[in-house]
Amino acid sequence: MQWLNKVADEVMAAHPDGEILIESGVSPSGTYHVGTLREVLTCDAVMLELRRRGRSARHIHYVDDLDVFRKVPNNVPPTHEKFLGKPLCDVPAPDGSDQSYADYFLNDFLAAAKKLHMDMEVIRSHEKYRAGAMTEVIEIALTNVDKIRTAIEAISGRQLEKDWAPIQVLEDGYLKNRRFVSIDKAAKTVVYLDAEGQQQTTSYAKGEVKLNWRVDWPARWWQLGVDVEPFGRDHATKGGSYDTGAEIVKQVFGGTAPYPVPYNFINLTGETKKMSKSTGSIIAISDFTKVMPAEVVRYFTLRYAPEKLLFFDPSEGVVKLIDDYAALLAGQGSDDDKQTIDICSVGTDTTVSSVPFSHLVASYQAALKDPVKTLEIIKRTEHGDTVTAQEEIIKKELGFIEQWLAKWAPEDVKFELAEKIDSGRFTDEQKQLLAQLADKIANAPADADGEWFHKAIYELKEAGSLSPEQVFKPLYQALIGKDSGPRAGWFLSILPRDWLIKRLRLES
Repeated sequence: MQWLNKVADEVMAAHPDGEILIESGVSPSGTYHVGTLREVLTCDAVMLELRRRGRSARHIHYVDDLDVFRKVPNNVPPTHEKFLGKPLCDVPAPDGSDQSYADYFLNDFLAAAKKLHMDMEVIRSHEKYRAGAMTEVIEIALTNVDKIRTAIEAISGRQLEKDWAPIQVLEDGYLKNRRFVSIDKAAKTVVYLDAEGQQQTTSYAKGEVKLNWRVDWPARWWQLGVDVEPFGRDHATKGGSYDTGAEIVKQVFGGTAPYPVPYNFINLTGETKKMSKSTGSIIAISDFTKVMPAEVVRYFTLRYAPEKLLFFDPSEGVVKLIDDYAALLAGQGSDDDKQTIDICSVGTDTTVSSVPFSHLVASYQAALKDPVKTLEIIKRTEHGDTVTAQEEIIKKELGFIEQWLAKWAPEDVKFELAEKIDSGRFTDEQKQLLAQLADKIANAPADADGEWFHKAIYELKEAGSLSPEQVFKPLYQALIGKDSGPRAGWFLSILPRDWLIKRLRLES
């Protein structure tokens, strides 16, 4: 993991002593999706690598739940439009429960983070503001408005409005951009102009005044002492929010910007745009962690440098990912491989076996999704020794396979053994072919494997000069009621012999 080593080397050089603080920050404006993983798991990986090297490191996750509710996502009732402009922490949950909108989405994320064995401290923005913990940074910002304006204009190259202010004010439960007039530090109040141009006074010690995001970000770098922060590439553009934040923290707060780790997005395969909470074109982290083992989720997110654009394929891509990770476990040759496994498997027992994922999928379905029978089926294949050695791992892996089949598996992979067979659907030629195959299997050695069955099928095909479709279509129709299915030789080898013979003779 060269990218991770580079980050760790440079961060340790910049901070040779003491604890290193890594921050992630996300607004709970909607469902936390796979794209969010890039930020939080990058933080987690940096923290783990620093700890591997003997350094004290901590990851804090800053929940921007005092952010304004700007847009109603597709998976939220349209009636929530009436809450637009309110802080997310004050918007009702979309399911009608007593929790807030922010809690509703955050709790789903935190449950997934627990499955991923992430070690992070959660900080809630609204709690800090409403407890008065932000009074100092608000005072510093409001006594240095000109410096902030100069920094933003100089670095971003854009002119701010004449009445621009670095704060938002809470009016009747809604956050408003208002023109700042003055501050009274003794009374902890600010004077601002309302929509009619009238002066109003409000407290900034109780969460009624919030720094806007371009100022809030560098303010908390300084206040919390953040040393490392990943952020999306959209914030990393020249003159963007990281650059303006770096100038603000230096000129206004007398601090230093954290070590930047810009990351690219995670797109769904075939999509040109990043995942979006508002449009609903996402895969929720909670679904991701149900379908894929924690170590594979980490492997997908962390194996490439953060600046690389990632694509996720929830169907065939999952098969390749899990098999790739199994191959990594089987190899463990280089130091880089060992480091990757350490970072990916932290806090969890192995849930990826050495049995190919596609083999497990077919065996599980052939066993009518019975885990015990699945193990019995695999024991009769070339992976029998693996079952003996990794039985408990395979049982856990089957739980993820069940979820994958239910949520993401392509239709041509899914099948069930047909409960009954209608012999009237088959021509006389097809019946004869299936009966001949049944006779061959009846005389097969007890230990006949997939290769034996494969040859038996092709001997019939060649003897009758039949096309693949003429052979395999009736075979799959008899077994699973579909025109195609898993590798035929291997598939027949795992089925109960007596049942298979009767089925090919169209007797059951």
